[in-house]
Amino acid sequence: MAGRGCSCGPGHLNEDNARFALLAALILLYLLGGAAVFSALELAHERQAKQRWEERLANFSRGHNLSRDELRGFLRHYEEAARAGVRVDSVRPRWDFTGAFYFVGTVVSTIGFGMTTPATVGGKIFLIFYGLIGCASTILFFNLFLERLITVIAYIMRSCRQRQLRRRGALPHDSLKAPRKGEADSLAGWKPSVYYVMLILCSASVLISCGASALYTPMEGWSYFDSLYFCFVAFSTIGFGDLVSSQNAQYDNQGLYRFANFVFILTGVCCIYSLFNVISILIKQTVNWILRKIDGRCFQQCQRRLLRSRRNVVMPGNVRSKGNISIETDGVAESDTDGRRLSGEMISMKDSNKVSLAILQKQLSEMANGGPHQPSTQALDDEFSGGVGAFAIMNNRLAETSGDR
Repeated sequence: MAGRGCSCGPGHLNEDNARFALLAALILLYLLGGAAVFSALELAHERQAKQRWEERLANFSRGHNLSRDELRGFLRHYEEAARAGVRVDSVRPRWDFTGAFYFVGTVVSTIGFGMTTPATVGGKIFLIFYGLIGCASTILFFNLFLERLITVIAYIMRSCRQRQLRRRGALPHDSLKAPRKGEADSLAGWKPSVYYVMLILCSASVLISCGASALYTPMEGWSYFDSLYFCFVAFSTIGFGDLVSSQNAQYDNQGLYRFANFVFILTGVCCIYSLFNVISILIKQTVNWILRKIDGRCFQQCQRRLLRSRRNVVMPGNVRSKGNISIETDGVAESDTDGRRLSGEMISMKDSNKVSLAILQKQLSEMANGGPHQPSTQALDDEFSGGVGAFAIMNNRLAETSGDR
């Protein structure tokens, strides 16, 4: 990081703390910007809706000779009934077996639409323990899905790379399956691009969302844009609950529709979760790039201060074999060890800046080349080994922590 005695920038923090602090600041700015945009877009509409409601409430109260207090009391009773699942229009039962299965699916997937919630004390207590185990298991499932998805993507990308090399004449055309030693040497330096993985996952998510929207538009009576909006909210597990699929009492081909709805939500959540993992790696890479820029400027400032501070220093004669040494040479010579240490730290930081990106690239490369190298016995016995993306980073950190004990 920065030189000794320099407290500017993030030099007094280690890399992880500096990264965490910068990311927290960026997220805070992102939240403030989002709040400003949504407030500008939605506040006027909220005020207009409130004004229209007050006018309708006043007209209804005068037309039916009801006091405002009596009418508001009745509406509060309806709000309580709505929270229990009662609606003006006919809807499916919330707590029969199929409704309960839909509910637990939204719980363990962390979607949580909110249209169905437990009302009894026993149901709320059971939900706490049920969600604790269910959500953890589903996160593990999503990570394992990501590993297998990357395996397929890496295999396809490797096959495309092999065909490209054969067209260029770098590989022989007679080996269509396992590469021989020469081919392995030609592919040894190749690693699938994480950006291509992100592009593939993004394309898959868009295709699933468009297909699901084409289904929801006629079945639910939504506009196609509202269906796309629901797909993102559901697949990303945001789950506002303003639009929820498969809630009417009857549908055409009801069994088939509910099965298709289940498949779309499951595959959509898996793809969006995988996409979020890859995007988070790129965000981390961007944060580390910002830290490198800040740290590089701090390092240069510290070097300039160090050189300026040595201009008036009188060196003893026995320190150097030659009496006259320029200021620049003296500064570089005396700080040679520090310079190597500083440059070494910056190099290690530069390398660690792409740790998460390299983990995913390593997984891609190993999977594309037929699986990872044989791990050592210690690695096999390590309960924290394995994983992809953010899951792999957490496992590696746990492995390092357990190894220090």
